[in-house]
Amino acid sequence: MTSPASTDRVPPQLSAGPRPAPGPAADEGLARRLRALACTAPLHDLDARKANLAGEYSVYGMAEVALAAIDLVTLNMDFDTGADHEQIVARLVPRIAAQAPHRPAAEHERVARWVLENLINVGSADRGFRAVYGTFAPDGSYVRRDYDFKLIEEVPGPGGTVYLRTTDEAVNVLVGALDTDVTSAQIAAEVKLEVLINRGRLADAQLAAEQARYRTVQYSETLRRALDATRRNVRAVDWLNAVPDMITEALDHVAERYRHENAILTNIRKARDETEEPEHKRRAAELVDIVKDCIRRHTQLQSRLLEAGPLFRAEQDRQAFATPATTSGIDLYGHLVAPALPLPLEQAIRVTDAFFARGTGLRTPVSVRVADLVGILLTPPVEREHLGAEMPEPDLIATPDDSRFSEEQLAAATELLDLPADAPRRLSGLLAEARRTGDPDLAYLVALLAVHAASPPVGTAYRQGEEKLLFAVDDGTELDDPEFGGADLIVGTALLDAAGMAADRTEAA
Repeated sequence: MTSPASTDRVPPQLSAGPRPAPGPAADEGLARRLRALACTAPLHDLDARKANLAGEYSVYGMAEVALAAIDLVTLNMDFDTGADHEQIVARLVPRIAAQAPHRPAAEHERVARWVLENLINVGSADRGFRAVYGTFAPDGSYVRRDYDFKLIEEVPGPGGTVYLRTTDEAVNVLVGALDTDVTSAQIAAEVKLEVLINRGRLADAQLAAEQARYRTVQYSETLRRALDATRRNVRAVDWLNAVPDMITEALDHVAERYRHENAILTNIRKARDETEEPEHKRRAAELVDIVKDCIRRHTQLQSRLLEAGPLFRAEQDRQAFATPATTSGIDLYGHLVAPALPLPLEQAIRVTDAFFARGTGLRTPVSVRVADLVGILLTPPVEREHLGAEMPEPDLIATPDDSRFSEEQLAAATELLDLPADAPRRLSGLLAEARRTGDPDLAYLVALLAVHAASPPVGTAYRQGEEKLLFAVDDGTELDDPEFGGADLIVGTALLDAAGMAADRTEAA
């Protein structure tokens, strides 16, 4: 029995009726946790449904295999491509075999394929998962909402191949967080990694490094989806504010993370070289590989960020001026497969033969259409000017003469090198004679012409009808000169066969 005094102590908010719905911030936090719980439901469902498989599969931990599959796909996919399906199955088999080593290898492979297909959700129409959770509307009413998500999805690759890629939800399941800001999570993971390395806790540091790498993959996925959406429809992506801000923040993020990871890499190598325990050395070596992979992924992300702007402008031009399609595509299932399946074989063959005979593509017609031919014949010719269009007057600019040697110096050097055919001379004597003229640059010009004559253009001189050609030969004598070094060349003049040249020109004519 309650006394009046105790009744007076009842708080007014408890006696005033039902409590109002929680605020939007508290409700959003609850919804985030419900979505996080929904993302783990397909993994728990694997262990619940393994009893339906034909055989005894209770020995296998299906959720553990599913997490390993998500891990392998995440680490094996790149920015442009994904992970190979068969390669993931092959890498899952040893982990499954460790759970039941006495079971046959065919059973291990079947478990791997079953887990991977359930993560893709092959049996559903859109190959996705759906969870239902409730939130409070602004008016306080309870509203049920659908949460659609995927864990592993199949994406087309070059040459008709199909790759596997993990989604943001799968990465969040792997690292144990949902709707976490990518940049802040990356910074927190790397600071935690550096602290653990400095304290020598390399086992915990390896886990932190793997989480930092998953966050890097998630950041790349955000950019990749924005670029893919731009290629499909440039108007579907906010290139005015959202994407440029994201690119700017991502470039700053990559620069900071690159400096941070290089410092971490230096500390890991120091810890690896200073420790004497084999287990610490092995952990440190594995950490070096993980951080190097993070640096590689950041470098690749930076290159894609720099290419995002030109890709947007190219796609904008392509989509703005593309000719809109005027014909609808063919629904192969609705127009061909569905009507042909109930038919008997002899009738279905006639339908498929007719389709494939005409579905091989366009063929070039053997003759011009009459409508085209009439249009070409009736089109009057375009009148053209007799002398063609008027050519614009070119604006010529005189090129300044910046040559070192003048025409007079070239004539003097040519006269000095005009030697008799039977009286070659040494380069040293020609240089001394050039200096006696009083021109200090004439010796340089003579030396230049002599060196050029060491490989004379005989064929050119022969075709041009020259009667003689300057040549230079090195006989091993060293040049003794105060300004030049090298070989004291023998410079002479060779006479060409003028009669043979004249005969060749006559035959060519």
